[in-house]
Amino acid sequence: MTLLLGVDIGTASSKGVLVHTDGTVVATATRAHEVSMPRPGWVEHDAPAVWWADFTAISKELTVTAREPVGAVGVSGIGPCLLPVDSEDRPLRPAILYGVDTRATVEIEELTQSLGRQTILERCGSVLTSQAVGPKLAWLRANEPETWAATRRFLMAHTFIVRRLTGSYVLDHHSASQCTPMYDPVEHRWIREWTELIAPGLELPQLRWPSDVVGEVRAGVAEQTGIPAGTPVVAGTIDAWAEATSVGVTAPGDVMLMYGTTMFLVEVLDRPRRSPDLWGTVGTFPGTHDFAAGMATSGAITEWIRKLTGEPSFDPLVSEAQQSPPGSHGLLMLPYFAGERTPLFDPDARGVLAGLTLRHNRGDIYRAALEATAYGVRHNLEAMRDAGGQDRRLVAVGGGTKGGLWTQIVSDVLGAPQQLPRQTIGACLGDALLAAIGIGAVKSGRSADVTDWNPVSTTIEPDPERVAVYERFYALYRQLYPDTRKIVHALARAQRIGGS
Repeated sequence: MTLLLGVDIGTASSKGVLVHTDGTVVATATRAHEVSMPRPGWVEHDAPAVWWADFTAISKELTVTAREPVGAVGVSGIGPCLLPVDSEDRPLRPAILYGVDTRATVEIEELTQSLGRQTILERCGSVLTSQAVGPKLAWLRANEPETWAATRRFLMAHTFIVRRLTGSYVLDHHSASQCTPMYDPVEHRWIREWTELIAPGLELPQLRWPSDVVGEVRAGVAEQTGIPAGTPVVAGTIDAWAEATSVGVTAPGDVMLMYGTTMFLVEVLDRPRRSPDLWGTVGTFPGTHDFAAGMATSGAITEWIRKLTGEPSFDPLVSEAQQSPPGSHGLLMLPYFAGERTPLFDPDARGVLAGLTLRHNRGDIYRAALEATAYGVRHNLEAMRDAGGQDRRLVAVGGGTKGGLWTQIVSDVLGAPQQLPRQTIGACLGDALLAAIGIGAVKSGRSADVTDWNPVSTTIEPDPERVAVYERFYALYRQLYPDTRKIVHALARAQRIGGS
């Protein structure tokens, strides 16, 4: 039976999977890595040392034990990112990561004033935020002129891998729709006059769909990766959309909640919609459209707490948090430790922990962090509903779904059930599925075949008593940000001046 190889390059780790064409997982592999934060608001990856090194290590580990041939390869990654490369595809600087990197605030303001906020929203589906690639390119041109002078192309995590594997310079339509204001999501093309304004002379990638076969593994990299030369490679996409595909989030009203270093939400829409508080994007397959939302930090906060406490694992903290009641003994956290993306779009937002007393312990604080993420999810879902979303079905995915406490808190805060699929491996499973679709092993990205790959195994139901408690705390959560905004903005300015 043919195997599909899927590899996802994540924020804090990369994961790979070998899967049979019927969705049976054969083997998995993981590599941990870290981001670089050289200045406040900057978040970067060294593409060769992280992206390519992880991919080659994972692919060799998986393929060396494969008893069947690898029929196709799919890759996804964090995004949208910006990796400038020269005419020989050599990276010119570390990659600038997605919306957690907030360096391009000046360029966002300048482009918004120049092109018009409403014009950008209507034409591109989103307003300009730290998530968009366009302002990052403008920042590079304005602030690193020597790098810009050598830049010929731009890559993202998955397209960097695809380029090295196949030599093809491509970008999937979904990822292009997050290159605001450079792409038209209705006409599915680059907006030439705006790309020339932002990045004159830049060679733009050919646009393809994530499951399109865009080339074959070249002989020169076959030995490095363990993948036989001639193996088909699909275009791939940004990790959240690969993961949504892996769990059958394909029908209008389906919502994926991705529990990871950041919390990300994708809702499938019945038609293109616009909201200044969300990202309107092209979907994974032709004819589909989505709303996307993302919190700048979620699992990153629990990791921060783990490191502060010196615990080697999360288990003691989770156990102590389970002993804390809903509301964490009167603690309330704002989870904006790296600014906030949707629906605030405020890079100067900061974390707040309100209500501390000498009575509180680390279990209370850890639970307050989980509750803060849940409040943020609810805030985003309400923004989606206000803009025409339906959120009929919630599917939870990602490493944060393990253990049960976090997902239960989210269901209690939302007052809604969440479905957990059989496999929560992550986007790499979606990469393998996209590869299967690309070679015709799965008929269609919108068919029942997709859901059959990864059926629902568990449903998390909300507890009515806890729902009532969280209703009160959620109202306070929504009030806490506007009440503290001026103070934290002043602190953010002080952090930038002090370089801390």
